[in-house]
Amino acid sequence: MFFSSFGQEQSIGLLRDYKVKRITFSHHLGQYNVQADTSIIGTINPQQFIEIELVGGKLALKYNTIPQGNFSRITVVANGNGTLALKSKVPSVRERKYQDHFVISVVGGRMNIVNKVSMENYLCGVIESEGGGGRHAEYYKVQAVMSRTYALKNKSRHIKEGFGLCDGVHCQAYHNMLKYTPEIRTAVRETKDDVLVDTKNHLVTTYFSANCGGEVCDASQVWNNSVDHVVPFLDTFCVHTKQATWTKRIPKTQFRNFLVKEYGYPIYDSVMAKQIYSFEQENRKAFYIHPCLGIPLRDLRKEFKLKSTFFSAHPEGNEVVLEGRGFGHGVGLCQEGAMNMATSNLTYRQIAEFYFNGVSVKKYSKL
Repeated sequence: MFFSSFGQEQSIGLLRDYKVKRITFSHHLGQYNVQADTSIIGTINPQQFIEIELVGGKLALKYNTIPQGNFSRITVVANGNGTLALKSKVPSVRERKYQDHFVISVVGGRMNIVNKVSMENYLCGVIESEGGGGRHAEYYKVQAVMSRTYALKNKSRHIKEGFGLCDGVHCQAYHNMLKYTPEIRTAVRETKDDVLVDTKNHLVTTYFSANCGGEVCDASQVWNNSVDHVVPFLDTFCVHTKQATWTKRIPKTQFRNFLVKEYGYPIYDSVMAKQIYSFEQENRKAFYIHPCLGIPLRDLRKEFKLKSTFFSAHPEGNEVVLEGRGFGHGVGLCQEGAMNMATSNLTYRQIAEFYFNGVSVKKYSKL
């Protein structure tokens, strides 16, 4: 009876970075009905809550501290508009608030917590999680179009796990409902049904990073495969922002040992030994020093926790100094660049079409 109201809502796996063993759902707004398997348990009103614990492959349910039994599936459904506060007790995770409905089950021996949420509420939470507050309306609009496109294109990505998308950056960060930025909801509503499509009216894959460092990266340098609508080009909109440049110092011995051990860097070759700490990257490259050495810059970024792969290097005393540009993988839309474009009176359509080659904004319902 509870599922009739779910309609076309998104199915989002929550708290996927944790193996939750015990969690509480407490009242925040509205009224919720609780059903465990085929049993009607009751309602969650102000000052009320439920606690669910994973015990022997079953869900042990307490309703206002009173044990109700062990079940396979628990549904928590809003009677109208509703919001619940979720607090993982084991392990301890900071409280999060989400809107709409919830389904809790056991899949693969772990507790599966799924938020059945409207597209609007989902996008609002994603955009605030990904982009924060205080941004221009046109930036929020382009982020809404991108996030909607991603959600629709990947709506079955985790279907084998019992939901469509997860709440982590593996899909789209969704760490809370919209809390602080009402302008985001306005942007989502004003771009309702808008998506990004290619010349064949197919949904495109959308990528974004915090700052591209002045040059959008070719997707093949990050994931080995090129993407037709994501091509490298110079971006002057982000070069004077707070995350445009960075510096990191690494002990020479640590840097050298990694290159020699992992990639067989020819340290005993007199010519190559002199070059090991010297690297110029005026434009984006995929490999350190030379492709023949087979040292991907993305591996250096991961090993040394660099902000990006867009850096040059030089020796200084006992250290190698990396002077870098940008923050993130640099593929697709540059968030700080898009923010500057928005404040320069460019529309969300113009911003989207600037960062993604050969795409257009269209209504999903008309494709």
